[in-house]
Amino acid sequence: KLAAALARCRLRHNHSCIECFLPETVRKKQEMALKLPLYAWVNTLKSSLDEVQSVLRNAGFSQVKSIEQLKGHTFCQDPHCGDTLVFPAQLKAQLYFSKLLCDHKLIAQDKSCCLGPNAACSLLPEEGDVLMVGCFSGLTVFHVASLISQKHKADSKNQPVVYVCVNDCTEAQREKLRHTVSIMGCKNVKLMQEDFQSLDRGDKRLQKVRVILLIPRCSVSAVSNPVEFILQENGDTDLLQDLSRGPIAQSKLESLVAQQKKDIDHALNLPIRLAVVYSTCSSYPEENADVLNTALQKARDCPRQKGKPKLTNFRPIPPPFSSPDHGEAAEETEPFFMLEPTEFSNGCFLAVVDRKPDPAIQEAPRDLIARANAKGLFDGIGVNQKKHHEDAGGAKTTAQALCSQAHVSACTRSRKRQAKGSIRHQELQQPSQGKLQVPCSIFHSKQECPPTPSSSFKPHKSRPAKFPTKTSSTLRSAVPPSSPAAPVVRPRRTRADAQKPVVLVLPVLNFPGSFQPQHSCRGSFPGRWKAPQHHL
Repeated sequence: KLAAALARCRLRHNHSCIECFLPETVRKKQEMALKLPLYAWVNTLKSSLDEVQSVLRNAGFSQVKSIEQLKGHTFCQDPHCGDTLVFPAQLKAQLYFSKLLCDHKLIAQDKSCCLGPNAACSLLPEEGDVLMVGCFSGLTVFHVASLISQKHKADSKNQPVVYVCVNDCTEAQREKLRHTVSIMGCKNVKLMQEDFQSLDRGDKRLQKVRVILLIPRCSVSAVSNPVEFILQENGDTDLLQDLSRGPIAQSKLESLVAQQKKDIDHALNLPIRLAVVYSTCSSYPEENADVLNTALQKARDCPRQKGKPKLTNFRPIPPPFSSPDHGEAAEETEPFFMLEPTEFSNGCFLAVVDRKPDPAIQEAPRDLIARANAKGLFDGIGVNQKKHHEDAGGAKTTAQALCSQAHVSACTRSRKRQAKGSIRHQELQQPSQGKLQVPCSIFHSKQECPPTPSSSFKPHKSRPAKFPTKTSSTLRSAVPPSSPAAPVVRPRRTRADAQKPVVLVLPVLNFPGSFQPQHSCRGSFPGRWKAPQHHL
């Protein structure tokens, strides 16, 4: 009955075959799908690129430089993914039953599914885990795990972990994913049953995550063979009805875009320290660049809230494999990477959002202590340090003053011994000569003071100078000048908040070596001399 109904429908619309009922866009995609070459990446856990190429050469294959040269028993290396080999479309059936694919040394998978794992693993540092979120097959998970194992082959004990969110998958898809991971021998893969939106920054499993590979559900509008692709990559089978009619329904597209925005927003909120890789197989800008630009703009405009990180340090960067010599089909609109669907590959979109490091803020130790005191972390540390410095300064001043006093006394005793050896000492206090004028030197005073006459005294009974017990300034006692006419040097002024002024009165000592004896008075003893009166 079904065949008869289809025959009557064909005659009614004057179509020669069933495919003629499909829209023009769908028929063009089918024609390109028949010409699509076979892409297969090398399983580095069981083999290597050189070993696989050697096996292919021994089997009669020859290597060419570009995909356009594929013809007959030839193969070439993909220009974007270094671990992926490309074969002509007519060899698909032969290669599927070859020993390389049966032993899982070569894994056949579409190129659009290989770009994301290669980009994520190339950005991953030596110590860092990967979080995979979205819609993908177990082969994609295994691809990421094998790339990480190859990158950290030297340190097999401490390999990064691949965390996979499987909450959006059905039970059958989860079981298929577990089976694929098991038969491939992946030991660094851990499945997470929680919903991606429920993961928060405090999750201990995310503390070492450096890269998030986000492959959300999309319209698959850039894929030429959507049926095969959806069945292999655990896609949404409900999209097949829309894809058979041509363009996808607007309501379905809006639903997909809304979910994609939630995923990328939440990915930027997680405590990753490196990058987010976003990959789709859609040709609609709403699912590609618009989603990224909206998420980044929202992060810049959103004010920083309490308990939430600021997202302004994210920026899109070119993918690590995008360069001008990577094929003509690659449309490299910086900073995104896009492949248009052609007869050589399906289309895809890939973007890398990198986290810029926070600028280092250098804070002075004094400001750090002041801020700590303001918070009460180090109570009194600033006051104690200030008091300690002041006490140290006072002790240093007192020591300097005592040293100066000792130096003055030593000089006085030395000159007295010289005077006694040359001439007899004369009494300094004589009524006929009057009072001697001695200079005064005021330390730490804001106003100048005129010379003050000092009381008579004998050299061996000089009055000791009194010094303050606590002072923050430095007292400098000058050595008595050899000449009475030498000016008194005023010490450097210190702060106005110093201690009380101190007056030092020093005697003027006159010796025969400094002045010639005066003989103006008759009958004066030639060995006696008078001290001249000078005002200092």
